[in-house]
Amino acid sequence: MKKILVFAPHNDDEVLGVGGTMAKLAGMGYEVYVCEATSANENLPLVNVIKKEALKAHNLLGVKETFFLEIPVVAIKDTPTIEVNDRFDGIVKQIKPNIAFIPHQGDIHIDHAEVAKAAMVALRPIENPQLEAVYAYETLSETEWNVPTVDHAFLPNCYSDITSYVKLKKQAMSCYQTQIKKFPHPRSLEAIESLAKLRGSTVGVCAAESFMVVRMRMGEL
Repeated sequence: MKKILVFAPHNDDEVLGVGGTMAKLAGMGYEVYVCEATSANENLPLVNVIKKEALKAHNLLGVKETFFLEIPVVAIKDTPTIEVNDRFDGIVKQIKPNIAFIPHQGDIHIDHAEVAKAAMVALRPIENPQLEAVYAYETLSETEWNVPTVDHAFLPNCYSDITSYVKLKKQAMSCYQTQIKKFPHPRSLEAIESLAKLRGSTVGVCAAESFMVVRMRMGEL
């Protein structure tokens, strides 16, 4: 049984970036796990509400288990590196993923870059011989809003057909009532569907999620 591990800087990033693919892989029999790195620790009632929203969304998508690291939002960079790396490493060692999804390091929110770095440390190939691939995903209102430099560019080179799952992805995002916005905000159901159609049209399908291949080990040749 192959295992999928999705690292999310914040609650709902995983649905925005990988929601359709998570549902697709779960339906194919893969075990899907989500690690949510941060939470708004200064507002415990809100944290509990968002956790319930996340678990409801993940249940719809077929996620086997969700891990909440509860690092304060916008404070990963201020948390000792050894502590952050240990937390991420512990999740990777527990799951032993075959495929991992991480946020794009060029996203405008600093937590995204920090999660990407910590995830890559934990996913080092020499310690994860079972790991076949690492993909970076795009997150609406983060990936497209940074300064457009070469270092920040999201250049998709891998696409997942989610034509049969885009409706479920939108339903999962609807579980995040504290996070979802009205169009034309990027974190709206209309924007989610529009991006899926755009990415799908790139490869000749009705809806898709796009990724950057960070590392991939090819099968036997």
